[in-house]
Amino acid sequence: MNNLIKLLDGVAQIVTDDPWRLVREAQAADEPAGPLILPLELWRTRQSAAVLAGLAVSADGLWLAPDDDAESLGELLPALPLLAVDFPSFRDGRGYSQAYLLRSRLGWRGELRAVGDVLRDQLSHMRQCGFDAFAVRADKSVDDALLGLAGMSVLYGRSVIEPRPLFRRR
Repeated sequence: MNNLIKLLDGVAQIVTDDPWRLVREAQAADEPAGPLILPLELWRTRQSAAVLAGLAVSADGLWLAPDDDAESLGELLPALPLLAVDFPSFRDGRGYSQAYLLRSRLGWRGELRAVGDVLRDQLSHMRQCGFDAFAVRADKSVDDALLGLAGMSVLYGRSVIEPRPLFRRR
């Protein structure tokens, strides 16, 4: 993926050699080109019984559309190498809720990548919700987007990163 930023040991870094390819259409998944990130229904159709039972790890990553139910992934989480959450528009905030739910309630500890209309101004809040990888929109500067992760020095409310509100941190 182009314009990818990952948090590695808490430090944001630009990734230039990401092997994952995001697939939005079923026919694009037929082209062999390394590991794929597939929509939920397409991902389910391509998996073996062992993967669907949580007994093996899939070679494919999974991306959630805003209207996909993250809680339905509970038994599949051990089989996933990567989860991507789609932001079809910067005005669509459902991905923040999905990320928070995946990290806090479902216990997802693997890579959680924001894809779609991902812009600099969103990155700091995405990080607070649990994202640790950000596929910045292709027409935007990834160097400029790095600055978005340093946007807030003090957080007043709770987040995935810091579950205690500010008044409890003293």
